[in-house]
Amino acid sequence: MTTNDHAKRLQERGLRPTPQRLAVYEYLLSHRTHPTADTIYEAVLAQYPSFSRTTIYNSVKALMDAGLVRVVTIDPLEQHFDGNPADHGHCRCERCGQLLDFEMPEDLLAALVPEGFSVQQQDIFFTGVCKACQASFA
Repeated sequence: MTTNDHAKRLQERGLRPTPQRLAVYEYLLSHRTHPTADTIYEAVLAQYPSFSRTTIYNSVKALMDAGLVRVVTIDPLEQHFDGNPADHGHCRCERCGQLLDFEMPEDLLAALVPEGFSVQQQDIFFTGVCKACQASFA
C-alpha cells in the first residue's frame, strides 16, 4: 500500500492524514514488532526531526481511537502498539522481550466468553520463553 492508500484509510476513519499520523501509521504497518512510543519516536526522528515525543503519543492515540491501531498491554512496564487492529493474541518472551502474534479462531473465543456477554475488545496473551531463547539455553 502507498502513502495515498494510508491517507485514504485515515480519512475513512474520520482522521485528518497529517504527516505525523501517516509516519506513525506507516511505521506500525511496516514494523510488526509491537514497538513502544519511544521506539517509534526514535525511528521516525531522522526523517522528521521536528516531531516530539508528545506528537508521537498524540498520533498513536488518534490512530487507536480510530480503530487503526491497538495497544498491547502484555508488558507491565510499558505499552506496545500493534498496527494490526484485528482480534488476535500475543506471546511475550520473558528472556528477550519479543512479542509474537498468534491467531485466535472466533469459535474458540466464543466458547470462552460467558453467555450473554458482549465483548468489546479481547486481549489474550501468554508469557513464556520463545523458541530461539529455548534453543540458546538448551
